[in-house]
Amino acid sequence: MVKKSILGFLLLVVLLPLHGLAAKGAILIPSPPKLAAHSYVLMDADSGKILVAKNENEHVAPASLTKMMTSYVLSHELAKGDVSNDDLVLISNRAWAQNPVFKGSSLMFIEVGKQVELGDLHKGVVISSGSDAAVAVAEYLAGSEDAFADIMNQRAELLGMRDTHFVNSHGLPAKNHYSTALDMAKLARAIIVDFPEDYKLYAQRSFTFNGIPQNNRNKLLWRDPTVDGLKTGYTSNAGYCLVASAKRKDMRLIAVVMGARSAEARARENQKLLQFGFRYYETLRLYYAGNQLNEVRVWGGAEDNLKMGVAEDIFVTIPRGSRQALKAEMEYDEVVRAPIAKGETVGVLNLSMNGKPIWLQEPGQDEAEPQADKALPGKILRPDLIALEAVPEAGFVARLWDNLMLFIYQLLGLSTS
Repeated sequence: MVKKSILGFLLLVVLLPLHGLAAKGAILIPSPPKLAAHSYVLMDADSGKILVAKNENEHVAPASLTKMMTSYVLSHELAKGDVSNDDLVLISNRAWAQNPVFKGSSLMFIEVGKQVELGDLHKGVVISSGSDAAVAVAEYLAGSEDAFADIMNQRAELLGMRDTHFVNSHGLPAKNHYSTALDMAKLARAIIVDFPEDYKLYAQRSFTFNGIPQNNRNKLLWRDPTVDGLKTGYTSNAGYCLVASAKRKDMRLIAVVMGARSAEARARENQKLLQFGFRYYETLRLYYAGNQLNEVRVWGGAEDNLKMGVAEDIFVTIPRGSRQALKAEMEYDEVVRAPIAKGETVGVLNLSMNGKPIWLQEPGQDEAEPQADKALPGKILRPDLIALEAVPEAGFVARLWDNLMLFIYQLLGLSTS
């Protein structure tokens, strides 16, 4: 039998800052802006909620947005301690700025045979968008660009980038080198969440190397003080692309525009997405990881009760002023038995709004029914309830007594939790 319990959810929401919105009623949300771009996505960075999307799963050339993954892989290696920003990287012929492959591409202007600090190469990848720097990083970390591309694809798979395949580290046109607007949003979110210190590189407006100053090509860094990343891209087959992120108060959004007609257009259209999201939506942190949400009776355990909570902070992104329509319900077994390990899944938290499940991305025509998979956009938000502490089995006599009491409770129709 399944036990369901309504949380004191509205009390939790009242504790959150209202900014005067709930009292005035929900804001009416117009249709999302239609952008002059081939594909685009607007995602909330905390909840993963997709607010606006068009052609978001269509394969397109990612151009220099590819370098976001080059940076992400490098950040992983730095975090593990396998490499250091102070490492000196010997520049090969392939990574030389004069390599004909790079003709017309953005460059850091590194020179063959010289040694460059890995930290400077990272800046060259992110700020200068240097294709030469990307190859130098790839060769240093993996020995060759082909081997590095394999690592990039493995990372993409781990991040749920199911419509992405990398062939090189820089994004210049190549057969079978593609991604999507949605996958680029997932990658941007991973950079922001997993490596917040390295993410600060994306906010830098300029970088000077070898006496050559270069400005970051993300125009929004100059136009909008809340924008602090991420990356631009352009090739003739990809068009003009931009992944941007902005934070206003406690809400962070990620906007992806791919296939715009000009550098000005990609900035303008991207800003339309950000303005729409911040104007009409808000993001709430409903529950903190590790906080106790409920306590239930445990049968046959060394402890009488089990504390339940969630493994990760739970965020929802909803229309502004609609907090009172939220509802939370815990679902777990009527009879909870020991032993239970710390972190073990013991139930689920059903979140709804106006009686309907909360989707991370509204279902398309081929996905009409909710699926309980909180990790993927296109699924409903249904977090696991976990045991916050271990409850080992009791001794033989105590278990025997509990089994007898459980039998009596069930016989009399009494609550067993």
